[in-house]
Amino acid sequence: MANKQKIVVFTGAGMSAESGISTFRDSNGLWENYKIEEVATPSAWNNNPDLVTDFYNARRKNVIDSSPNKAHCALAALEDQFDISIVTQNIDDLHERAGSTSVLHLHGNIRYAKSSGPEQEAAYYKINGAKLSADSRCPKGYRLRPHVVWFGEEVPELENAAQIISEADILIVIGTSLQVYPAANLIHYTKKNSIKYIIDPKVNTMTIPIGFTGINSSAVAGVDLVIADIKKSAKSK
Repeated sequence: MANKQKIVVFTGAGMSAESGISTFRDSNGLWENYKIEEVATPSAWNNNPDLVTDFYNARRKNVIDSSPNKAHCALAALEDQFDISIVTQNIDDLHERAGSTSVLHLHGNIRYAKSSGPEQEAAYYKINGAKLSADSRCPKGYRLRPHVVWFGEEVPELENAAQIISEADILIVIGTSLQVYPAANLIHYTKKNSIKYIIDPKVNTMTIPIGFTGINSSAVAGVDLVIADIKKSAKSK
């Protein structure tokens, strides 16, 4: 790995949209049918854990029924030539299922559960199938909740993600509005001389950070373009 360029890929909801995973912020997104405060906050869990569990059970089924798209697979295939790390805001496991071996989930992984107890122990529990049962408990007796970071909660992996991004020779940002904080600040941890791309079908209407090359495209088409550019540059060196 020491002689390979370090590529870090920072992905958001647009990365999985072409796999059929519903996004939150676009038209017809998930939040049009649910209020954030009812399904994605600590108070929502405290007020109605059954509703929250049912919401994430439906999302988990959506993930299980979906498959990695060509962009997920193309990034996994890059590991043959580059040192690849994925930092994702997505709670699906499509990067792993495509074959990526270094994936950090900023906002958790819906295929797992964790304790709802006050100590929030670090142990994670794999959920078999789509449904997390209301009877599922941690060893201390607390009900298990989805292993996701809700609005209003700290992001435990934020420091680790910043460290990974700070090591990037090449940073590829895919399918994120860069409107969700503190995650959106992570792109500013790159080295000054790193090569930076942002792929999004709304790039033309976004404020692109200085130093980034914008690719106005969906994830699948955009990843193909960026990979071709990276490989071309690697051959010329």
